[in-house]
Amino acid sequence: MSKIALIMIDWQQGFDDLAYWGNRNNPDAETNGAKLLTHWRKAGLPVIHVKHDSTAPQSRLHPSHAGNAIKDIVAPISGELVYGKNVNSAFIGTTLEADLRAQGISKLVLCGITTDHCVNTTTRMAGNLGFDATIAADACATFDRQLPDGRVFGADVVHDVALASLNGEFAAVKTVAQIIDG
Repeated sequence: MSKIALIMIDWQQGFDDLAYWGNRNNPDAETNGAKLLTHWRKAGLPVIHVKHDSTAPQSRLHPSHAGNAIKDIVAPISGELVYGKNVNSAFIGTTLEADLRAQGISKLVLCGITTDHCVNTTTRMAGNLGFDATIAADACATFDRQLPDGRVFGADVVHDVALASLNGEFAAVKTVAQIIDG
């Protein structure tokens, strides 16, 4: 039987600084992520945390900034692995892939911040590496995005388009309830 792991991506306090990041969608993302995490822990399934260790000193996610810490509502507990990364994908510059394969894990459920950056990139790479990936849509969030010509795309649109781009090709897109109900 295939083993499954939950990957919690970049649930960091620095993303709460909306003056820095801008408008955000899905205010329930953390609560939904915590529900999924609680379910995973009760089932005794592997949980992996990933956090972005920005190389830019001014970033809210730089290791010297308090915002680098993982939010309390989804914080790791003893025995749960934590990977630090400084690019979008949790598979680059880490031993994540090798560690998953060594444990016989071939299925992944992913969630976190931001839907269109690190969650998206990690999910795409998981699919490309042959993992059976599912993304928890309502346990992800992102921010408005702007093009150089000034056009702004709202966070809800950015979130939905990122999920639509993943669905069926790189991952199955489901809600936390669908994942828990199974």
